[in-house]
Amino acid sequence: MNSMNEIFTEETLQELFPPQRTADFFEALFGDADEGAYDIALSFKGQESKTLQFSLDLHERPGRCLACNLTSGLPEVFSRHKVIDIAGLVADVEKKLGGATRCSDWELGRTQQMSRSLHCIPLQITLA
Repeated sequence: MNSMNEIFTEETLQELFPPQRTADFFEALFGDADEGAYDIALSFKGQESKTLQFSLDLHERPGRCLACNLTSGLPEVFSRHKVIDIAGLVADVEKKLGGATRCSDWELGRTQQMSRSLHCIPLQITLA
């Protein structure tokens, strides 16, 4: 099997979580995709034993404010929001693994403030 870094390239990550999903999320939330304070991107952080480490990276949009009070409750929102669709994302990750293993569980961690303009929500996917 290919290494996880070879599977989860930048191209694959954008396929799994396309930029349009951010627009769709804010369209559903506010009725206008331009109202959001951030763009969401998926990044792959690596593998620890039987856990794949991803992150939903919230990048502040120009002229907007990425405040902690906007992002601290997002793990709970993202875990059940139909547009973000974490369960569907995990199913798509499993497909990228080509049958070599299955994804048995997933968990979103607490929002982490990496910088003023970047907050990250850890996504851990447990492999069977």
